[in-house]
Amino acid sequence: MLRLTWVQPEDLVGHELRQAGLDGRDASAVAARWRAAGGGEAPLRAGASDRPAPVRLRALAEDLLDELARLPSPSADAEPTALDRIRALCPDWPSPPAASQPAASVSPARLEAAWLGRAAGCLLGKPVEKLPLTGIRRLAGATGNWPPTSYFTAWGVPRDLLAAYPWNRRSAPASLAENIDGMPEDDDLNYPLLNLLLLRRHGRSFTTADVARVWLDELPAGRTFTAERAAYRNLLTGVEPPETARRHNPFREWIGALIRADVHGWTNPGDPAAAAAQAHRDAVLTHTANGVYAAMFAAAVIATAAAGAADVHACLRAGLTVVPDGSRLAAAVRHAVRLAAAHADFDTVVDELHAVHSPAHHWVHAVPNTALIAAALTHADGDFTGSVARAVSGGWDTDSNGATAGCVAGLLAGSPGALPEHWTAPLKNRLATSVGDFDGTGFDALAHLTHREATRP
Repeated sequence: MLRLTWVQPEDLVGHELRQAGLDGRDASAVAARWRAAGGGEAPLRAGASDRPAPVRLRALAEDLLDELARLPSPSADAEPTALDRIRALCPDWPSPPAASQPAASVSPARLEAAWLGRAAGCLLGKPVEKLPLTGIRRLAGATGNWPPTSYFTAWGVPRDLLAAYPWNRRSAPASLAENIDGMPEDDDLNYPLLNLLLLRRHGRSFTTADVARVWLDELPAGRTFTAERAAYRNLLTGVEPPETARRHNPFREWIGALIRADVHGWTNPGDPAAAAAQAHRDAVLTHTANGVYAAMFAAAVIATAAAGAADVHACLRAGLTVVPDGSRLAAAVRHAVRLAAAHADFDTVVDELHAVHSPAHHWVHAVPNTALIAAALTHADGDFTGSVARAVSGGWDTDSNGATAGCVAGLLAGSPGALPEHWTAPLKNRLATSVGDFDGTGFDALAHLTHREATRP
């Protein structure tokens, strides 16, 4: 039987109960009813449970999801989703560039390095996505690649270790070092492509409804996951944004909006406020609160890096200026940056982050993953290999974290030639995608298309 991931009501209740715990809603009565009726916990790592629920249990799941949505949230005032309320909670919200000063620009070469960095970091993380931290460390250590300084390989890994920690079954055939032949398709690259189409068709004044239209025209539903799939389902049933982010979508604070933020930063070099506002209009199709802040944070970091005048630490500080001070995301990022600055051994940083965040958060949640990205960039001090290696070695959403860290480090490097060849050569200046007419496009061509949008009035 087909078990469609991320949308079946009986699989959503457990995730919504977990989200209720994070934002302070008292869901104890709902949880008791669900368990008494035979309802299970959320699937741990996959998007669907093994067996379909009885009709009565599925109907109850629908009712309970609606009931959970009506519970008052104590965190709502400190963690709003509307942009004007977010700005009111950001005392250091960045000012727009002065009209009297030349506007910052970003070169095609810097953008190409960002595209390549994003692809390489994503590719590094693909075969170990969903693996526990112990498994990642043991697999890399078995080939002398810990901390990782090159792509993962199965060559030389003992069979019993491979059996205990199998590579990601979808990704390994195209992402282990011995198999790489260009950049394989991944949602972490699909979304930047979609946002290029978005800007080409609607400009930087696009609306959230414009984002939805581009998705419906160009994004196959089967290439969406978690919050994006829930929102896509909502669109097809007639729900309009921003309600698409809230209805039966327990993934609305997960990492999906963050992985869509790069183009918003690339096309607003030196203007983190504009990048964050642009990312907000994109994010609210699928996310709320901390899920939106993660996208805004990433866009502001990337916009600052794209201008080429700041180091990685200044970029991260710029990112925090667009996140409400009292939010869970801001607290997690500040804590991660402090940890990274205090410890020479990054494994110690990762262990502490996991001790703090793993008990309460799903491995795809935006809060721990954004914290890990900030820690990796801080600890690597802008170095490309160090940045992607640390982001992926920390576990959780390995390919997405590697992609974002690789984008930022690529921008800071400034040109494709500044990136180590062993990361970029296997990409063969080619990526695979099901989005639009981009399949087989080179990263140099993508850089020029992005530059065109960055310089368009």
